[in-house]
Amino acid sequence: MTPTSFNHRFLAGTAPKRHPLLLLHGTGGDEDDLIPVGQMIDPAAALLSPRGKVLENGMSRFFRRLTEGVFDYPDVIARTHELADFVAAQTSTHGLEKPIAVGYSNGANIAAALLYLRPEVLAGAVLIRAMLPLQTEPEHTLESMPVMIISGRMDPILPLDNAKRLAEALREHGAVIDHRVLETGHGMTRNDVDLARGFVAGMNGA
Repeated sequence: MTPTSFNHRFLAGTAPKRHPLLLLHGTGGDEDDLIPVGQMIDPAAALLSPRGKVLENGMSRFFRRLTEGVFDYPDVIARTHELADFVAAQTSTHGLEKPIAVGYSNGANIAAALLYLRPEVLAGAVLIRAMLPLQTEPEHTLESMPVMIISGRMDPILPLDNAKRLAEALREHGAVIDHRVLETGHGMTRNDVDLARGFVAGMNGA
């Protein structure tokens, strides 16, 4: 498998001028995991859904971690650039607009890392249960990049304070942040999907 290839699914959609959705699954997911979610968020959009290449106890992830909540930062950096190259190649191949990343948990963290390291491949992002992906500051000015972060107040895995620091770091580098906190835990809910749908509709001028 080359650096710009991932096991993935691509659905062309019915509105090629809309922003496609880059769907990034959580730990243990695959390229099929978020397809139904993407279709609920924007039924007309093209969907690009890669599978993470890292295995942890047989479960797919986008990057390695040392323990829960402690990331292998060199691997985060390498995997982020690998994913960014894949996204750039796919958008060029299919003649797509830049995508909006929709990531959940581990997928939200790799999407946040894209914002830190390779924001040029994205039009915006929805980060569901995200935390700081790196110990450094974002490397680029985000130039009014629209980003929604959706946290769970009762999330036992991702501390709310960490998500707030992510929001502030992105805001300080130019992103337009909408940080929502739901009265829920780590799992994705229908409220997450509804918020993401509204955010994506706004980006598409609906």
